[in-house]
Amino acid sequence: MDEEGQPIQPQDESCWATLPDVCLHRIFWWLGDKDRSRAALVCRKWNQMMYSADLWRYRTITFTGRPSRVHASEFVSALWYVKKFGRYLEHLEIKLLHPYNAVLTKKFQVTMQSLFSCLGKRNNRLKSLSIQHLELDRLVWRNSIRNLLMKSLSSFLKKMGKHLDYLSLKGARLTVGQGCHILNSLSYSRKESVVSELNLEDFFSHHLAVYSSPQFNKTMATFHSLESLSLNYNCISDELLENLCENNAGTLWTMNIKCHSHDPHEQVIWGMSWAKLARYATNLRVNFFFEQVMEYERLARILLQEIPIRSISLRDCSFSDPDWSMRPTLTDLLPTFRHTLQKLTFEFNNKNESLDKELHRLILSCRKLFYFKIWAFLDVKFVEQILQSQEEGRCALRTLKVRIYTNRYETNEEDRTLWEIYRKYRQLIDSELNYVVIAYSMRELPHRPSCSPRNRNSIKPGRVLVGMCRGHEVSEPTDF
Repeated sequence: MDEEGQPIQPQDESCWATLPDVCLHRIFWWLGDKDRSRAALVCRKWNQMMYSADLWRYRTITFTGRPSRVHASEFVSALWYVKKFGRYLEHLEIKLLHPYNAVLTKKFQVTMQSLFSCLGKRNNRLKSLSIQHLELDRLVWRNSIRNLLMKSLSSFLKKMGKHLDYLSLKGARLTVGQGCHILNSLSYSRKESVVSELNLEDFFSHHLAVYSSPQFNKTMATFHSLESLSLNYNCISDELLENLCENNAGTLWTMNIKCHSHDPHEQVIWGMSWAKLARYATNLRVNFFFEQVMEYERLARILLQEIPIRSISLRDCSFSDPDWSMRPTLTDLLPTFRHTLQKLTFEFNNKNESLDKELHRLILSCRKLFYFKIWAFLDVKFVEQILQSQEEGRCALRTLKVRIYTNRYETNEEDRTLWEIYRKYRQLIDSELNYVVIAYSMRELPHRPSCSPRNRNSIKPGRVLVGMCRGHEVSEPTDF
């Protein structure tokens, strides 16, 4: 009752039942599955919103090798919702994290078989599918389990191949025959595949010379609409480049090529094959990622001047050979691509040679370079030289990330110098750069595990990070 003795009208109905659809949609968008279920019980309108197709277009399912009770519950819940709302799915991502025995891989296989069967019957709009890091060549995958998983995946791709626009099977690690069988499923209902983005990084097992396989080249000839292709260098051959030129020259924009020391990369590729592809695929840009392949002779055989290279990443965190030198690569090889290079990433151990001048000259020679990241033994003044060149307009970087290795236990001196440099160029950094610089002690590195991609992020960073990221000071060490 109010002050005059009149009954007060309830406000809930006018406030929540009449909430605009766009606002209600945003509320449901940010809710988790369980909270959506509870919210759907509020009223009929909210229940109808639960079945809005926009809420279920994207789904990620994570299957952990050592699931806690919480993660197991989340997995069961996510799988149930995929089955219930699977007809709305357009983008599906499946992650398998570190299975450690055959029981878990069997459970994963049975679950995926059920999921693929359900989606194959109800869904006709799936555009994107990502199943990463299956690592099917590991011993935890028994032959029978592996074959059943591949059979169900192949059947699913046969049904969905006409809809899929993006497919990532990164880290599947199959034999050539198995891999080609999976890829051929995409063109089962027609002579060619409509997939435009294909990620085959580590799709085949290590040590396989895929480039010499006629079966692989025949399979790749079924792709006629590729815009982006990611694969390992052990898949590259003159025949593959010829296929891409004939079937995808009008659409191909990006090639991401990974070259690892474990993969065979001794094949000879003619420069004229790359030149022909670049001539017909006029928008093509190639990105190279090298892992533990640092020798100049190997790099020179791979990085041919006819390739329209946009990005190069060279990483090897192992201890350097006293006879190894990075200087020829920086002074003779990489400047060949100064007219096209836009991104450079380095991570190497150069404790036996100083490369500050060579790196600075390389940056100045690449006029299109906007991203530069390096982890190496450098003088702190190297950062100041880059910032001075940026201020003078001699380079046009938008991102500068530097980890300066030092053999001293403490980095106090380097930290003070970096802070002085930052104060000197603060206006430039805040207005133009995504800037992160850290002094990092390598004194304890001999007692640490090798710096592979899996444990690189576990190494403890330096004590002080001085940097600005788009105007915000970073005060805690971060892996960048």
